[in-house]
Amino acid sequence: MIGDVATDGSTGSENTRPPSTRRARRVRMTGKERREQLLDIGRTLFADKGYEGTSVEEIAARAGVSKPVVYEHFGGKEGLYAVVVDREMRQLLDMVTSALTAGHPRELLEQAAFALLDYIETYTDGFRILVRDSPVAQSTGTFASLISDIATQVEDILGLEFKARGFDPKLAPLYAQALVGMVALTGQWWMNARKPKKAEVAAHLVNLAWHGLENLESKPRLIGHRKN
Repeated sequence: MIGDVATDGSTGSENTRPPSTRRARRVRMTGKERREQLLDIGRTLFADKGYEGTSVEEIAARAGVSKPVVYEHFGGKEGLYAVVVDREMRQLLDMVTSALTAGHPRELLEQAAFALLDYIETYTDGFRILVRDSPVAQSTGTFASLISDIATQVEDILGLEFKARGFDPKLAPLYAQALVGMVALTGQWWMNARKPKKAEVAAHLVNLAWHGLENLESKPRLIGHRKN
């Protein structure tokens, strides 16, 4: 009788333990949930440490999984990084594109500036990733290519404005790149400074851009010793 009790003791104590003290079973994630978890962890690490400073081992450890799970979902660190960058690029481009709704050119400039600053404020980790030089193949894109995509969105707007003012609309792409690049580089600085306030930064950006465009020369001249 004593032997029977000794043999079954561990099972009996487990079955008689109050439900509140039993060890909770780990809920198994679905494939989609695990993928999103890895993307979130990767995004945080890439923003904090950069691509080179982040390892598959650390990603897996933070997710509580083995390295093969990361490889199963993304093929490795490069694949995970590519998806993170692609998502951030689409997020920023969508925000800028959807912001361009006003009819007046100056208000459009304000909306574009606010869209980028809104993204930096809301998705700071994502912006930190985008402004780093991408070490992955060009399929992931780079911050420069993203700026080019955004500039393309405003080329048509500038082209119409140039034509209405008697300027060559073929120069619109050049000015679009210059304007968007100015806002983007200022955004990089503001990401860390966070001063002055966002609305004030947008106002100063538009002040420089708008008054520069307002007094634009149709045929600008060089005044220095270099003429070509």
